[in-house]
Amino acid sequence: MGLIRSWVESANGEDCPFPLNNLPCGVFSVSDDEPRCGVAIGDCVLDVARLEEAGLLALPGKPLLDVPFWNEVMGAGPAVWAALRDRLTALLAEGAPDRAAAEPFLHPLVDVSLHMPFLVSEYTDFYAGRNHAFNVGTMFRGPENALPPNWLHIPIGYNGRASSVVVSGTDVRRPWGQVKGPDHAVPSFQPSRRFDIELEMGAVVGTPSIGPVTVAEADDMIFGYVLLNDWSARDIQAWEYQPLGPFQAKATATTISPWIVMKAALEPFRTATPAREVPLLPYLNEPRPMLYDIALEVALQPEGGAETIIARTNYAEMYYSAPQQLAHHTTSGCAMNTGDLLGSGTISGPTKESRGSLLELSWGGKEPIAISGGTRTFIEDNDTLTLRGQCKGDGYTIGFGDCTGKVIPALADPYAR
Repeated sequence: MGLIRSWVESANGEDCPFPLNNLPCGVFSVSDDEPRCGVAIGDCVLDVARLEEAGLLALPGKPLLDVPFWNEVMGAGPAVWAALRDRLTALLAEGAPDRAAAEPFLHPLVDVSLHMPFLVSEYTDFYAGRNHAFNVGTMFRGPENALPPNWLHIPIGYNGRASSVVVSGTDVRRPWGQVKGPDHAVPSFQPSRRFDIELEMGAVVGTPSIGPVTVAEADDMIFGYVLLNDWSARDIQAWEYQPLGPFQAKATATTISPWIVMKAALEPFRTATPAREVPLLPYLNEPRPMLYDIALEVALQPEGGAETIIARTNYAEMYYSAPQQLAHHTTSGCAMNTGDLLGSGTISGPTKESRGSLLELSWGGKEPIAISGGTRTFIEDNDTLTLRGQCKGDGYTIGFGDCTGKVIPALADPYAR
């Protein structure tokens, strides 16, 4: 499929991230107005909440867009998602008969503020990138024992904090925590000195489930995808994670991009997971390609300095896909809800330049990386980190919007009295 042309001329450029092929879902506000649902098109946002109010969408059932989040649409299921995309395409396509009715509902993106696009029900983060898992395991256990014995059989994950999820542009304050003392002496309580990012994709669950689902059913449940930065305090994590895994080190913030790219927009970019080193149990087998060819990059900008691209990789590097992760999540009978967010795990490629975290890029702090005007091992105060992702189609681009956060200094000792 090539570019679908729109009467919104800015949507027709080959490098525009929001062509008519995309139609990503977000929440926006203009001036002091209340936030409401919108869809990005070119350099504008289309006010779909007001479109529904005006009777121009005619979605089946009750009003779904009269709230400042996409959960009602997400929970309505794939038939409604398809009907919404079809109607929006008909309204915005070149030569659309209803152009005059729809045009007043456009707002320039430069004039709006963007908000969380959905209410996060639960958040689960996975550890499903083989290159990342091998790199981290090599640092701590050596290459012979880099992967845990279960890793090639099961998508490993942990239950995170929904309250930690914030939208792009939200400042992230450097956390305090317990850090291991020298030679396992008494730990200290201090701001994290090894604060890091994790370049991930997030799958957003639309339709809920009760009981186990297949990988194919899990794929049908996913509404769309966002960029995701799972901020990580590596020094706090090193002290606390044994034997139960990440806790406070991962609870500072998880930043997502402001637009949910619906799964339908990504269909032309499906690609298969890699060949299996050991056979998976049958319930994890995929009936068709479940990953996507999404080019990803990480940029670091110090305060007052120029931006440096510190990593480039691709979502296709994942060992387990989001539908596999979601299907596995349900095996215990765990109910999945509308608004559940699944982090993919850090997406690293096979080369140094494609590593998705500073832990890997600086090899545990031993190999500083070059940035404009200096070097870094981990994030310093007032650094801004930005994740970007895009798919390149025939004459068009599918973008997610930047996933950005600035790390601001830690508070003074919160327990000093």
